Amino acid sequence: MAGREATGTPRVEPRRPVLAALALPIIGLGLLLARPELDLRWEHQPSHFWLVLLTAALSVALALLTNEAASRRADARIILVSLAFLVSAGFLGLHALATPGVLLPEPNTGFFVATPVGLMIASVAAAASVRPLAGPRAGWILRHRGLLRALVVAVLVGWAAISLLRLPPLDGPPPDQAGTLVAVAAIGTVALYGYAAWRYAVIGRRRRSRFALIIAAALVLLAEAMVAVAFSRSWHLSWWEWHLLMSAAFVLIALGARHEYRRTGSLVATFEPIYQHATLQQIDRWHGRAIAEMSAAESRGEPLDELLAELRREGASSDQLALMVEAAREVRRVDELFAPYLPRAYADRLRAAPGGPTPPQQREVSVLFADLAGFTSFSEEHEPTEVIGMLNEYWETAVPVIEAAGGAIEHFAGDGILVLFNTADDQPDHPVRAVRCALELVRAADRVAETRPRWPRFRVGVNTGPAAVGTVGGAGRRSFATIGDTTNLGSRLMGAGSPGQTVISGATRAAIEKAVDAGELETVALGPMTLKGKRDPVPAWVVRYPSAR
Repeated sequence: MAGREATGTPRVEPRRPVLAALALPIIGLGLLLARPELDLRWEHQPSHFWLVLLTAALSVALALLTNEAASRRADARIILVSLAFLVSAGFLGLHALATPGVLLPEPNTGFFVATPVGLMIASVAAAASVRPLAGPRAGWILRHRGLLRALVVAVLVGWAAISLLRLPPLDGPPPDQAGTLVAVAAIGTVALYGYAAWRYAVIGRRRRSRFALIIAAALVLLAEAMVAVAFSRSWHLSWWEWHLLMSAAFVLIALGARHEYRRTGSLVATFEPIYQHATLQQIDRWHGRAIAEMSAAESRGEPLDELLAELRREGASSDQLALMVEAAREVRRVDELFAPYLPRAYADRLRAAPGGPTPPQQREVSVLFADLAGFTSFSEEHEPTEVIGMLNEYWETAVPVIEAAGGAIEHFAGDGILVLFNTADDQPDHPVRAVRCALELVRAADRVAETRPRWPRFRVGVNTGPAAVGTVGGAGRRSFATIGDTTNLGSRLMGAGSPGQTVISGATRAAIEKAVDAGELETVALGPMTLKGKRDPVPAWVVRYPSAR
């Protein structure tokens, strides 16, 4: 969404104090390992059990909420991020359950390896969240997201059962080579966390997102916790350090999520700063659809309460709803402002066309040209304001007649008007529509002129035939047009008529004779007429209502 990266928005950059703070834990760990006398021992099993278990439980709840938000928006990145924190927090909880002297009498392998195993699995999920598995190949994650969450929960429950029941391979003290294996695994784990943290830092800078930078910082803390797990001594300060680092990572995510939730008012919108691009595009389409629905509802005079409630259930925040309502009203205002300048049916087609205007297409159409005979002399004898007033009064009368007949006004040209039939909508009876519209147009204009005998009167020409219909022009300016000899002939027929007459071509006459009941209309031949731009004389007829009408 372009608005997220507006030039007026300040860039979000990692501050040097933040980078220094993230480096302090690893510096402190190095100091404790280099100076063993500083690495004091403190062993208090109940404190360890409750503090770690409560931290893990809260972090698991946060991870599940994140997973729920990801499922609502079907975003593979958030699904993988939530699994990373679910696994790391879940295995931290398993480490707490196996605290010796609380539920178990002595430490076992499950107590020793639960945390490093959780951190290793979580690092894989974190790195995958910024790889193609969360982008171009996200389909697999989205299709199996429920299975992945169930699998993680099943592993956690199974591990807890095996560890607490002291079943192999998690029973007894850890093997001698366990420490070496954890140290070796820490290399790959730290590399994966580092890569994921770097990618989220890039996302944070590009999208001006503090929440993405918070994710990056939390992943750095988990990487440092893995280093401490690999090299610390049990129940010493270096050992307690990784507990604090993991707790700090989870608290940091919780505070960041809380801030975003309070800002947006929506669980789904909370994680929007780190959605993948496909999801952001989906959100844009969702916003567009919601704005269109709001605009349409307001145009119909319907209240928005029900629609707003539905959007809120779909995850829209209060700020988003307010912006969408404002945008919908602006869309409606602009639509009302410009709608009179474009045929309504064609405007509706443009709204529905995802790709915008289409090239002109050939269609069988009927064109109606009308102008005011004697307009030039009237203009010479009257003030411009009087001329404009006369034209507007005629057009105020003419437009409802044209719309009632299903005609599309292509344009006004001073005292002239071009009306199209069977252009945007399919109108099999378009010749009849055009002729009836012409006659009603003349009749309505005559009623206006009854009290103004010096005003000019309409003359009309109607023709039927093939024409190219669609958009013409360039990127900077386009217009709707009907192009071809059918249009030109319609204009010439109009010019050949007298005030109050409707002149039609042979094609139009043949069409209405087939479709109109006998006696409804009558035609009078004008004979072959020599018209400008036509090499051969053109047969023409005057059409009118029978004198009885």
